[in-house]
Amino acid sequence: MSWSIREELPGDEPAIRAMVLAAFEGHPYSDGDEADVIDRLRADGDLLLSLVVVEGDDVVGQATYSTARLSNGEEGWMVVGPVAVAPTAQGKGIGRALMEAGEAAMRNQGAKGITVLGDPILYARFGYAQHTPMTLPGDLGEYLQVKSFGAPIPAAEISYARAFG
Repeated sequence: MSWSIREELPGDEPAIRAMVLAAFEGHPYSDGDEADVIDRLRADGDLLLSLVVVEGDDVVGQATYSTARLSNGEEGWMVVGPVAVAPTAQGKGIGRALMEAGEAAMRNQGAKGITVLGDPILYARFGYAQHTPMTLPGDLGEYLQVKSFGAPIPAAEISYARAFG
């Protein structure tokens, strides 16, 4: 069966939540609150973009975008995450397609670049770099990665929307 990518629609929320919970269940980098983060981003008005992958009537992938907050006040940097693909749909190129579609959407909105907090080996495949001038304080800082769309990466601390906790 073929799949397609579109923006989240009203009524997709329960399917997104169930798929995200399944995707992150037992994952070593997960604390189990990814679905809650997406719900809180939506509720707080901080959900900039939510892309879903649908296969038939099923949501089998989702990528969330919000605005990064930098200590120097610079705007135009985005956060991708959570990103999830249903366990039954992994290995079909859905994650890569989501990342590419989201990147294109962020470029079209004038973003300077995207940041992600995740597995460095995974996100390096998409052009994200660790140990840039942008930093995240705390234990998770080593997992911060940045992809610039051509703008210089600022020397600034990043913080996330309140939904991330």
